Amino acid sequence: MVNPVTVEVTRGGIVESRHRGALAIVDSHGRLVAGLGDIEVPVFPRSAIKAFQALPLVENGAADAFGFTPAEIALACASHGGEPAHVETARGMLAKLGLDESALECGAHWPTWPKAARDLAHEGLEPGALHNNCSGKHAGMLAVARHAGVAHRGYVRRDHAVQRGIADVIADMCGAATLSAPCGTDGCSVPTWALPLGALARGFARLASGEGLSPARAEAARRIVEAVRGNPFMVAGTRRFCTRLMEAVPRAFVKTGAEGVFCGAVPHAGLGLAVKCDDGASRAAEVTTAAALASLPVWSDGERRVLESFAAVELRNWNEIHVGDIRLSEEAAALLKAAAGAPSDQA
Repeated sequence: MVNPVTVEVTRGGIVESRHRGALAIVDSHGRLVAGLGDIEVPVFPRSAIKAFQALPLVENGAADAFGFTPAEIALACASHGGEPAHVETARGMLAKLGLDESALECGAHWPTWPKAARDLAHEGLEPGALHNNCSGKHAGMLAVARHAGVAHRGYVRRDHAVQRGIADVIADMCGAATLSAPCGTDGCSVPTWALPLGALARGFARLASGEGLSPARAEAARRIVEAVRGNPFMVAGTRRFCTRLMEAVPRAFVKTGAEGVFCGAVPHAGLGLAVKCDDGASRAAEVTTAAALASLPVWSDGERRVLESFAAVELRNWNEIHVGDIRLSEEAAALLKAAAGAPSDQA
């Protein structure tokens, strides 16, 4: 099946580029609210499911045992830009574990926020593992290992108790067997399992609603959603899509993944969504995510207008001249407009 064009990029009044992709929106009972493209083909969600990877941290008591704050829990779900607040928060998490940066097995890279990278270089310093966008997630995984009393070295391996526990959580949340799913290695060295978009959207609907989860897991999910929405800067950073959207619409929950994947949830309506752009373009995945959220009849008029503004991006050149736009395709817009199933009385 060839996925439809979901996003178009215009210039001079014509379409210059097209992005194909797929999306799924699922309610708390696992019912498909809207689907576009092939939502059954497995995709690697990558960083989009960091909230699932953080569930054991809260559910098993490690977060409370080490006194993690909501901001630290949010950082455990983050793909941060390596800004000073991100780095120091991750450092503080490790200090609570009696560990330092050397315990992180995510590797080092320059901060993805340009100013943070420039400032580091200006000081004549090299980036460390704390600057890795996944350092908060890895600090959370180390906390799970320490709290469980297992060796923390090698916590990134697929056969380590931490990763086995995460695999079980993902399977339970998404209703998909990770044991038989394709498994790869993420950029930060932890396992990543390929799952269908429909299953990923189902998992986020359950994260948002607690439907079908044990009381302990439902409470952990609630705390994670609350921490992320309460600390959107920690999840991404300055001028980043996830941070900006959740600051502008606090009732939304969104998380980017690599290679054009995006997942999200509408906690007050118990809905989950998952998006994949075939060519891996983040610009297309962001527009699709915002448009999909805006299409749902569960927002106030003000919230919907803000979401729609994220779904229509102006392209400007270096002289700030408006040269084109990134927009949802007519086909995708028509499908989302026709989609029904989310109760409109939850606005």
